[in-house]
Amino acid sequence: MTTSDTPVLRVAARPVARYVTRPELPARLSPRPYLHPVTTLAGTPVTELRPADHAHHLGVGVAVPDVEGHNFWGGRTFVRDRGPTELDNHGAQRHLGFQLRDPDGFVEELRWTAAGTELLRERRTVAATELTDAAWALDFTFSLTNVTAGALSIGSPATNGRPGAGYGGFFWRARKEGTSPDVLVPNAEGEERAHGRRADWVALVGSTWTLVFAGATERTREDPWFVRAGEYPGVGSSLAHDQRLAVPPGDTVVRRIVTVVADGRLDHAAAGALVRKAVSA
Repeated sequence: MTTSDTPVLRVAARPVARYVTRPELPARLSPRPYLHPVTTLAGTPVTELRPADHAHHLGVGVAVPDVEGHNFWGGRTFVRDRGPTELDNHGAQRHLGFQLRDPDGFVEELRWTAAGTELLRERRTVAATELTDAAWALDFTFSLTNVTAGALSIGSPATNGRPGAGYGGFFWRARKEGTSPDVLVPNAEGEERAHGRRADWVALVGSTWTLVFAGATERTREDPWFVRAGEYPGVGSSLAHDQRLAVPPGDTVVRRIVTVVADGRLDHAAAGALVRKAVSA
């Protein structure tokens, strides 16, 4: 069922993703719109919502752990010299409306608010495109504009003192199975070869599915990947990998990620070919 609050994206008339605009979530999870479930064309789910290991992981969306000290990721905040700490500093992303709605995508406007103040205004563009009879692509662009009178900066646990934890930005919490997914990047494989590095694409290969993530603009490709496979399966593109990202008043941060969602276990050649087709489409 599709409602004004939960549009369903379709590819070749098949539902492949549900978008929840106004989730009912506790404040400590940093409420925000998300895509879940996302499925392959054969119907295999490739996202998780509020898994037991990280209740603040919400399918596919944009999550940032530190916007000028406010937590838009959910859960605990990493505090320098203290570690993960429960703080009353959670923000929320509020759906304002759709500028465009089609069966295969939408353009949405959102407000990022914390402590009663709007910090960022976002325009989010999402589109689903058929690639083959066994693969489709999710094209996800977000534009964050500083609407305050002062400078803002975006940080991560890494910029606050936790090495290797540069997460924050586009994030996809993938399906957890009995065994960890394989991780591929061009000409290499393994979580350690992908995490914290820049690459044209990175893939998670599950039991019967593959996700291939690619930065679709030159600026997006400058951001290192945040990759987890052993602890849990998830991939993000890091806005603040090793230093804070400054956003002056009125400035806009734009990133575009295209994700191939495929049935079957793709190898390097197949993953690379599909992602090239998806980004050029």
